[in-house]
Amino acid sequence: MTAATPRPWRVLYVEDDRVAALLFEEALRPHADFEVRVAESASEAIECVESWPPDALVIDAHLPDSDAQTLLPRLRACTALEARVPAVVLSADLVPEGQTPGGLEGFSAWWTKPVHPGDLPLALRQLLTGSRQ
Repeated sequence: MTAATPRPWRVLYVEDDRVAALLFEEALRPHADFEVRVAESASEAIECVESWPPDALVIDAHLPDSDAQTLLPRLRACTALEARVPAVVLSADLVPEGQTPGGLEGFSAWWTKPVHPGDLPLALRQLLTGSRQ
């Protein structure tokens, strides 16, 4: 009898820039341990979380209908999302003055764009280590 293969880690990337979203998806496509969905707005992200609970959230800092700091509590309020799911801000902005990357309320990290495609799988694996049952 063989051991069951664990399902891939589900990563929800909330990003309104289609090129950035495509680059993110393409960086993870060769890695069978990730399944990626992209939401282009806060409202789409909330719908996605309810129907497809992710193991990690990567949220662009500036969205057309919200920002990462406002969206994260709304996502965490979704009953389908587990409270311990790690979340990352991904932004072209530098870390806000007076903040540390891990010091943003509710976020595990602040990643600055562009993230090198070769670094993304490892960064996500490190983020997810210990956060999956």
